[in-house]
Amino acid sequence: MWIVVTLGSLALIFLVLLDSFETTVLPRRVTHRFRFARLFYRSSWTLWRALALRIPTGKTREAFLSLFGPLSLLALLTTWVFGLIVGFALLHWSLGTVVQAPEGAATFWTYLYWSGGTFFTVGYGDVTAANPLGRGLAVAEAGLGFGFLAVIIGYLPVIYQTFSRRELTISLLDARAGSPPSAAQLLLRLARSGNTTMIDPLLAEWERWAGELLESYLSFPVLSYYRSQHDNQSWLAALTSILDTCAFLIVQVKGNNSYQARLTFAMARHTVVDLALVLKAPPIAPDPDRLSANQLQQLRQQLREAGLDMHEGAAVDAQLAELRGMYEPFVNALARRLLFSLPAIVPEKATPDNWQTSAWMPRAPEIGSLSKQRARDGHFD
Repeated sequence: MWIVVTLGSLALIFLVLLDSFETTVLPRRVTHRFRFARLFYRSSWTLWRALALRIPTGKTREAFLSLFGPLSLLALLTTWVFGLIVGFALLHWSLGTVVQAPEGAATFWTYLYWSGGTFFTVGYGDVTAANPLGRGLAVAEAGLGFGFLAVIIGYLPVIYQTFSRRELTISLLDARAGSPPSAAQLLLRLARSGNTTMIDPLLAEWERWAGELLESYLSFPVLSYYRSQHDNQSWLAALTSILDTCAFLIVQVKGNNSYQARLTFAMARHTVVDLALVLKAPPIAPDPDRLSANQLQQLRQQLREAGLDMHEGAAVDAQLAELRGMYEPFVNALARRLLFSLPAIVPEKATPDNWQTSAWMPRAPEIGSLSKQRARDGHFD
């Protein structure tokens, strides 16, 4: 029996260290089937998601969902620490490490207490090793605990810095594409500004953002559960709006150099496909269709009035549908998996941007020449 417990404790310590290394240090996706972190997030998110679905849609549900990312990260780190402490306690217990304890004969709970104090390098001194093997294991656990906690402490700032970089670009989309963002508003505001040359630098920035999103989410999948600051924004809504915009620019707009739109579309589509694979979200076509024939004609007419020349015809419609079919099933699957709302391509009604509202003032008043500016360039639809 002691051999089985010894091997089991060594296996537990090894698996915890391997899982924490793959999650926090290894800068690439792990493909082997069993991972504790993956199992932890699947099971805990399934439970959290089921509880969230019992809450009516609105701010309360979003607030509840926003807790999962930070709490799950802390719970995972706590589980790793507890696993290592239990592993060393089992190892001492199976080997029968001789210790000097106030209660005399050592029990498993004595070893568990001693292991916890050693791991956190507390060193009360009420329980001490009385043989060389116990002293060696105690030194090994203290060194391991010190290094493990240092890595974990360094891991948390990386997570929050990555989250902040993600949210910065999403916030910049507010005045450009509305809240929630939409391809229709992004294209209309750009066209009404009279400076369509701005589209390529904007799409280049979002190409880089999509690449950083893919790299960071493959390294730190927990970030996919972190919600944005505003309930009507999300990383998935922003990414979907950019894909919608690129698809429309590639197919519909005449005289537009679609090279940058194609590059951004390729990077963004790569991102949603890989993330759907990582999160085990099989593609599901959205139902109902996100862009009806009437909405498409309405958007074309608005863009013509804003000064853009449009391609039309059955071939154009088919090509647009083909491009949308390359990403919509994946973003829809991610939205269902993570309980996000996909943005409309053409919003049914105008809503104020986030910058226009506050808790004290439901909507910012018109000031000076902003009334004319609003009617002319559409920035404040």
